[in-house]
Amino acid sequence: MGRQRNRLTYQLRYALAYPDRVVPHLRRVARNAVVGLRNRDHVGFYREVMRRNVAADPDLAVGSASRKRWLELGQAQFDFLVANGLEPTHRMLEIGCGNLRGGWRFIDHLEPGHYTGIDISPDVLFSAQRTLVEFGLQDKLPRLTPVKDLTLAWLPAEHFDVVHAHSVFSHCPMDVIAECFAHVGRVMTPKAFFDFTYNSTEGRPHQVLREDYYYRPEQLVELAAAHGFEAEPRPDWSGNAQAKMRLRPR
Repeated sequence: MGRQRNRLTYQLRYALAYPDRVVPHLRRVARNAVVGLRNRDHVGFYREVMRRNVAADPDLAVGSASRKRWLELGQAQFDFLVANGLEPTHRMLEIGCGNLRGGWRFIDHLEPGHYTGIDISPDVLFSAQRTLVEFGLQDKLPRLTPVKDLTLAWLPAEHFDVVHAHSVFSHCPMDVIAECFAHVGRVMTPKAFFDFTYNSTEGRPHQVLREDYYYRPEQLVELAAAHGFEAEPRPDWSGNAQAKMRLRPR
């Protein structure tokens, strides 16, 4: 947790330990440099990164190295949320729903029309539509919508019982997370909760290639408090290496 992945010393040690990953990393560096020149804002930058990643492999684009891992991590998300409060009658908003790695299980669990998934990448939502067909969930009437920001202005007030964001803030600078915290409370019911994962560090907050962001837990707790939330770290999450936190309106 304390490793500074943006330090040259860490990167050199990593390269020596995993020499087969050096060339793919350098390709990523070059690609992100080109994409970054064309997209100064983070959302535009990451949307283009996702477009290219989805074209190569939709499952890998959302962080799963294989179809088996895609299914396992989706199952872990589902099991955790059901064990910790998600009921079929709830209305759920999934921020960064991707190609429905966990979302197809949520959709199947919830009553028809009770799932809304949003993502900044239209390309990954095309893949999400194929996931719905694959698992025969058309009659569940989920709403899948591309967005340009996280102001959520088009959604109704006090509508969602559960908000979920898996492996979203791990790819977001602090201003994007702050935007979400500033607006998500409006669409949550008074008893709703918001679960999200993030990359945790005990060292200085940092980022790698504008794709991977690392934060100290207290940063997110303080930011949540500033926007009217009580934050509860969830050390019982073990589905992947990211940390999980739950917010509730004060």
